[in-house]
Amino acid sequence: MSSLAAARADNFYYPPEWTPKKGSLNKFHGQHALRERARKLDQGILIIRFEMPFNIWCGGCESMIAKGVRFNAEKKQVGNYYSTKIWSFTMKSACCKHEIVIQTDPKNCEYVIISGAQKKTEEYDVEDAETVLLPVDEERSKLADPFYRLEHQEEDIKKKKEAEPVLVRLQRVSDSRHSDDYALNKALRAKLRNQKKRVAEEEAASRKMGLGI
Repeated sequence: MSSLAAARADNFYYPPEWTPKKGSLNKFHGQHALRERARKLDQGILIIRFEMPFNIWCGGCESMIAKGVRFNAEKKQVGNYYSTKIWSFTMKSACCKHEIVIQTDPKNCEYVIISGAQKKTEEYDVEDAETVLLPVDEERSKLADPFYRLEHQEEDIKKKKEAEPVLVRLQRVSDSRHSDDYALNKALRAKLRNQKKRVAEEEAASRKMGLGI
């Protein structure tokens, strides 16, 4: 027996009336190994900890439930996609106890909201975000072909002219953030020295005039 198994065995209480012939402790006590999580196992439902895969809007109070929030959800099989099982997760939101049902979608490799909530749309337009659309991996691999580059040269020049104002603005912001720290520090120290010199001259002049300023 490994040390971990031995440590776990020491944490279980075996009553005097128990014998090895009566099986495990769970069988002896007439309970499932998962305890309360398996209270609906006869209905094909298992209680699990479900983590929200994306941001959603609650259908009851319209509050946002963030990605990664965990719930005690009832997991059950509702169908099959070929040989892959389709699972359904039923949970209640913490904000208003509204019931939310989410299912797996093996065909598209994602989760689908069945009822009780709405997925938060987080798509953005390239022009509104003032960013440059990068080529996908497939198009990037094609750029190694000289004939492909020649065919799309005019289009690329046109895109470059359209994106040039945005690139210039981004470059200006980058230059301001990554400017020479030494030069800025030097200019600031020179300004402080001139200020101290001016204050010292004003104090000396006020003392000569008998002013306590």
